[in-house]
Amino acid sequence: MKSLCLGPFLAVSDPVSSRAFGGHLTRKCFPKQVHFHSRSVVFSSILCSATLSVLPELEEKQIFDGEKANLLVRDLRNCFDSGRTKSYEWRVSQLEAIFKLLKENEKEITEALYKDLAKPQFEAFVSEVSQVKSSCSEALEGLKNWMKPERVSTSITTFPSTAEIVPEPLGVVLVISTWNFPFLLSMDPVIGAICAGNTVVLKPSEIAPATSSLLANLIEQYLDNSAIRVVEGAVPETTALLEQKWDKILYTGSARVGRIVMAAAAKHLTPVILELGGKCPAVVESDVNLQVTARRIIAGKWGCNSGQACIAVDYIITRKEFAPKLISALKEELEQFFGKDPLESKDMSRIVSSNQFARLVKLLDEDKVSDKIVLGGQRDEKKLKISPTIILDVPEDALVMQEEIFGPILPIITVDNIEDCYSIIKSRPKPLAAYLFTNNEQLKKDYVDKISSGGILINDAILHVATRGLPFGGVEESGMGCYHGKFSFDSFSHRKSVLYRSFDADSSIRYPPYTTEKEKLLKAVISGNIVQIILALFGWS
Repeated sequence: MKSLCLGPFLAVSDPVSSRAFGGHLTRKCFPKQVHFHSRSVVFSSILCSATLSVLPELEEKQIFDGEKANLLVRDLRNCFDSGRTKSYEWRVSQLEAIFKLLKENEKEITEALYKDLAKPQFEAFVSEVSQVKSSCSEALEGLKNWMKPERVSTSITTFPSTAEIVPEPLGVVLVISTWNFPFLLSMDPVIGAICAGNTVVLKPSEIAPATSSLLANLIEQYLDNSAIRVVEGAVPETTALLEQKWDKILYTGSARVGRIVMAAAAKHLTPVILELGGKCPAVVESDVNLQVTARRIIAGKWGCNSGQACIAVDYIITRKEFAPKLISALKEELEQFFGKDPLESKDMSRIVSSNQFARLVKLLDEDKVSDKIVLGGQRDEKKLKISPTIILDVPEDALVMQEEIFGPILPIITVDNIEDCYSIIKSRPKPLAAYLFTNNEQLKKDYVDKISSGGILINDAILHVATRGLPFGGVEESGMGCYHGKFSFDSFSHRKSVLYRSFDADSSIRYPPYTTEKEKLLKAVISGNIVQIILALFGWS
């Protein structure tokens, strides 16, 4: 144990942060910022001084700049070049370690998610922990087959020969995660990068600090730190990372930052996967099972991190005469789910930050919107909660219809004919997901055919992202590239073409001098016409 006397500069009554003490200590006491690995911190007051006991010993917190980022990438590239991450055994060992991490720390993970988002334990398990377990399990089951070279047929022009496609890891990968599903959207891409045989750096979101810190500690504790690293921080740290040369970058977040990531990657010709978002529509026809439809929309909106999800239902389109019935059903089911006062419900997540809360309140308080609220609208700034809110037929130029809502506000747009939904959806950038509720088979076919989006789900919401065998990714403004399961392995691999030939049957047809006879024979071979080949061999036309 070491003790450090802080002297009279720290008053006993000063507040002390539970995460970092440096922010509350004056520069007179600490000319350098300090960082504590231990949670065991004890203050004892002696006369006019305070004694700080730390276990283990005090360490300086290093600033993570471009130089540190460069050294980090260099270390990981050396590790990759050594070949250790390419073996099946190493990949399996890391996936099994992740499985162990999940099994032994489920409580800590759900607690961190509650600290960051007040995410209910059930929702945290279903939407984050269990999904990471599923991804890990799928990778362990399929990895051996995924790694096998794929044999392909060859043509007569290369006879005799064999060919195959060999998946090989890209190298050093950067994963920049986001705050709304901070555990799932960190670990799922990392699993993909590992099972493809890469070294990887994870940059979790600073807006979910409890989960970010937990990820850093758990990954350091359970995984191979020579190949898998975590960098915590905010804009400066992310900027330093983006200045480096990576072999692939996966970013989850807004389109605005996605453009910044893509511009940085372009300097090094680094390929990117961008998982962005957009305004995900839900079209509701009048022939549906109303109660089931209402419940599934609620699950895909307010039951999905209070609407703070890139695939959450952003707005509804339905027939004008059907809208009152739909609103009534939503109101009834919302009360069943969250009670008469949803602000007091323990089954709804809170808004992540005061900035996001203020943004959502601004959307609701706009003059064009405030008188269109037909349900909800209550808010509690101290708790960072907004009740489930439905607004009806807001103008197209209202802010709430111009940007992704990312919160518990649900506009309903009414139309005379359900087919009018196509022009409304197509007037906006292509969404990450599009939903349709109907029993009309022709409408289902038309919707799939006419609507371009990252994914489509008929008669439910959000569940498609948890379906094995389906890729998750956007199109145009909602993103590029995809991952999940085998698609993660493919996205973090290079499919290398390999052709094998022997020294036998070395035809002179390909070599100079080029003659008319060689040309005729070559054309016959390329055409694949056996008769022409025979004629050419005998010199007949």
